[in-house]
Amino acid sequence: MNVMILRNSLLSIIIFLLIGKVGLSQETPEIKQQVDITYAIGADLSFLKQAEEQGVEFMDDGVVKQGLEIFSDHGYNWIRLRLFHTPDELPNDLDYTIELAQEAKEYGFKFLLDYHYADSWADPGKQPIPAAWEGLSVDVLADSVYEYTKNTITAFREAGVMPEMVQIGNETRNGMLWPTGKLPENWDNYAKLTKAGIDGVDAGRAQEARPIIMIHYDQGADKVGAREFYETFESYNIPYDMIGLSYYPWWHGNLLEFRANLLSLDRHFDKDIMLVETAYNWRPSEYENARPPYPETPEGQVEFLESVNETMLSINSEKIKGIMWWEPAVMGGLRSRGFFDDDGNALPVINVFDKYRLGRLDNEGMPD
Repeated sequence: MNVMILRNSLLSIIIFLLIGKVGLSQETPEIKQQVDITYAIGADLSFLKQAEEQGVEFMDDGVVKQGLEIFSDHGYNWIRLRLFHTPDELPNDLDYTIELAQEAKEYGFKFLLDYHYADSWADPGKQPIPAAWEGLSVDVLADSVYEYTKNTITAFREAGVMPEMVQIGNETRNGMLWPTGKLPENWDNYAKLTKAGIDGVDAGRAQEARPIIMIHYDQGADKVGAREFYETFESYNIPYDMIGLSYYPWWHGNLLEFRANLLSLDRHFDKDIMLVETAYNWRPSEYENARPPYPETPEGQVEFLESVNETMLSINSEKIKGIMWWEPAVMGGLRSRGFFDDDGNALPVINVFDKYRLGRLDNEGMPD
């Protein structure tokens, strides 16, 4: 009897191993991997194309160049572009954004697409629903978000500029698509709408690699609020990959508070982290009536960016994935936060990341 049991057991093991071998020999479908981010050095350049079309010239060391060329020359490797649904005055519609993304790809930039899901600016103080979607129920609105996202991602893909990263909503600490998706009162709706956007990305990408999915929280120095937001978000089991933060010191706090939030997020969430918006002024603007943490001068702007970047790197975590400046190449009232003076000359801040671009020399003594 014992011999019979042993024989049957051995037979079962052999059959199991044979089945396993057959299973392993079956062809595995190819799975395209997401882009690997070592450390992104990027900029939101959504207004660049408009500025250049209106005659604004950008100069580096006195030489007029295309704005994208200047940023590429100084180590920038990511571009962030916002997309509005149906803008009336601002340029950031689908065609404009595709054309700018195509220009950026020619310079080797990777591409982060920032969905505002609005006809104009969406931020913590306002998340206006597109006029075309007003009055819709939450279910119909979610279907609209899905179809719109799918169709626009398809358009980017077919134009040869599939984004490597997609941001579902802009600075959504207070939700998006108000009033339906406003937080904190409508978490179920916000989660449903966000999931619809992510599903739309998956539908539109077809066989392309799935873009990195970012969820964007604006208060980069708010340790308590950021943790509460992402804990609540993760309770809905929505798949995402990247925590995106904004950090403007005059709104958000000091660098120690920013660092504390980075440490907290790194400790509590199994997600990568990117500072997707930051900026500082090169002339007195925000701190005219208060003592600034850095002088609002060209030199102070350099010191700020170096300090913020060093703070990111000080976390010493592979989950810290990079930094992006908000609109460094603009005209008009936003120029004080940019990288160029009123005459279009590049300011010293353009050189901050040169040390990451330059290094090993080729055989002729020139940088590779």
